[in-house]
Amino acid sequence: MGTMENWETLLRSAHTIAVLGASSRPDRPAFFVPDYLYRTGYRILPVNPAQVGQRLWGEPVVGSLGELHQDIDVLDVFRRSEVLFEHLDDILQAKPKLVWLQSGIRNDAFAARLEAAGIAVVQDRCLMVEHRRRLGQSSQARGLGQSSSGTE
Repeated sequence: MGTMENWETLLRSAHTIAVLGASSRPDRPAFFVPDYLYRTGYRILPVNPAQVGQRLWGEPVVGSLGELHQDIDVLDVFRRSEVLFEHLDDILQAKPKLVWLQSGIRNDAFAARLEAAGIAVVQDRCLMVEHRRRLGQSSQARGLGQSSSGTE
């Protein structure tokens, strides 16, 4: 993955985070983690084929990463380790700067493929926890207090 400073730098410069496995259920980490990130100023692009047609964080939920037609700075992943390779081609096509595998999600072979393509990877860590710990309110300090999508 590189150093902690590398992903901190990527998060500081990021504007758009796609969330693979996003949920509309407020009790699920796949909802409250991206909700926290949205509230700190990131644009959140939800991806979940079971929730297509809904809107989360002011954006339509799409069924696959391939349906997103904008640059993705960070991909936050809420999918089981054993199904990650199903998404590899779409991730390589989207070419986010950073792929973040949430707590409990680890697949070294998958991470190695992404890193070989020049994509930084964090495994088995909660993006919300690490953002709070290392960046705090720096997003709001950068003037990103609301969605940059303008589609509220």
